[in-house]
Amino acid sequence: MRFRSLLAGTAALVALPAAAADPDFTVFDWSGYEDPGFFQGYVDKYGTNPTFAFYGDDDDAFQKLQSGFRADVSHPCSQMVSKFRDAGLVETWDTSRIENYDKIDPAFLNSTIFKDDQGTWYIPAEWGATAIAYNTEQVPEADVQTLQVFVDPKYAGRISLPDNNDDVWSLAYLATGVTDWTTVTEEQFQVAGEWLRRAHENVRAYWADGAELAQLMATGEVVIAWAWNETPTTMVAENHPIAFEREPAEGSSTWFCGYVNLKDGPGNEDKAYDFINAWLDARSANYIVENWGYGHSNTEAVAAIDPELVESVGLGPVEVPILAQVPMDNQLRDRMLEEFEKIKAGF
Repeated sequence: MRFRSLLAGTAALVALPAAAADPDFTVFDWSGYEDPGFFQGYVDKYGTNPTFAFYGDDDDAFQKLQSGFRADVSHPCSQMVSKFRDAGLVETWDTSRIENYDKIDPAFLNSTIFKDDQGTWYIPAEWGATAIAYNTEQVPEADVQTLQVFVDPKYAGRISLPDNNDDVWSLAYLATGVTDWTTVTEEQFQVAGEWLRRAHENVRAYWADGAELAQLMATGEVVIAWAWNETPTTMVAENHPIAFEREPAEGSSTWFCGYVNLKDGPGNEDKAYDFINAWLDARSANYIVENWGYGHSNTEAVAAIDPELVESVGLGPVEVPILAQVPMDNQLRDRMLEEFEKIKAGF
């Protein structure tokens, strides 16, 4: 789902197609989502992938689109949709053309940011958890029963945090007792920021994407990370001793992402709907759960998946607090981004 931090300079404002294929339809997305398993129905119909252009994270995507980069659809996570809307970057979807729209879990559309009297602005696609991935041969299970493991001097230089504003702050808030970031006070923001500074002292590397984190953990450089389901799912499949702890005492986080219809996209609008229909198909749901460890917005399709598989990839229910990465006040989010950049720079 979500990868490197906002880059500095003009390079951040250029989004080059990294996977040119169908010239009539361009998807602006996270690296990794060009995997045809997510949209096999589109490939079956057109014989090729869409053209993909990649961004590092939601803030990176927003800056590039505001600066004039053009594509047909993009893949923000829920907390960024209001910024896309407010900036006039998106238009509503014609849901009559989306075959499985009525099978989307209503909880994912329960906001006037996503759906209002003008129409539906956002098509939720996948969700996941952010929690503790750890090396079971080098980290006792007891140590990951608390998020304070990230500030434990014993693991100095052996942890990794996401180079992603939303995920890293979800950790900091949870670790300091906040489970709802829509009601954060100034004092809570300051306390979480100071905790994040302490965690920064232990960081070996900020991971930019799931593949980078997997490499860091496979070599043993990193033994504990704040990670998405993807990392333990793929690493266990490769026989690495990595487990996923979603139930530390303070809790863990969840997120969901989806697709927006970019205004005045240069490509074929019909293909945008074919792409979304492929994404919401049961084949996509099966693929994303089994191969990436993420959940899917099509509740009917997910209900048909083996519950043991769902549990094994870290999507089962938990009995600890959950910080849901839902839309928040954009001014606070901008402050979080600014503060995170300072922390990474050592201030």
